[in-house]
Amino acid sequence: MAFAVWFTGLPGSGKTAIASRTADILKTKGIEVKILQLDEIRRVLTPQPKYTDEERDIVYASLAYMAKLLTECGINVFIDATANRMKYRDAARKIIPRFAEVYIRCPLSVCMEREAHRKAAFSPKGIYKQSAQTGANVPGVNIPYEEPMNPLVIIDSDKMKPDESARKVVDAIVSFSGALDGN
Repeated sequence: MAFAVWFTGLPGSGKTAIASRTADILKTKGIEVKILQLDEIRRVLTPQPKYTDEERDIVYASLAYMAKLLTECGINVFIDATANRMKYRDAARKIIPRFAEVYIRCPLSVCMEREAHRKAAFSPKGIYKQSAQTGANVPGVNIPYEEPMNPLVIIDSDKMKPDESARKVVDAIVSFSGALDGN
């Protein structure tokens, strides 16, 4: 049975890098994973995002449903998305039988520094700067980020390199999913 793992954390915490490296390691073990990267999917769902609560409700519900459909087809899924409220991740947990969260924890100051210099293809650029200049809603700054209550694993991305973090996530996923046992 396929699994879904939601990589959550503040923007700039390292979710995308760690999810990608984790998928690469799992692939070497014969475990395929499809990554649903919110920043990429948002370009289709909300090409001119407003980042309102109503828009987030729709986007995260859509993301959870996509993951559900993929797992039902036997495809393992990583969801790479901030999901600042627990209710978004809890909605996925309710509809996906083998679901877990990986919390990429990182101090806001480090996230802000990383985000200012990142070159990701799909993610919005300068969100922390926009928040300061325009009051744009950014999790951890002017809207809350609710930490997971019981994540599968917590990665302190300011203290660990992405490859080391990914290996720790792989170990947790293999334990959780029984992926290498054929379960």
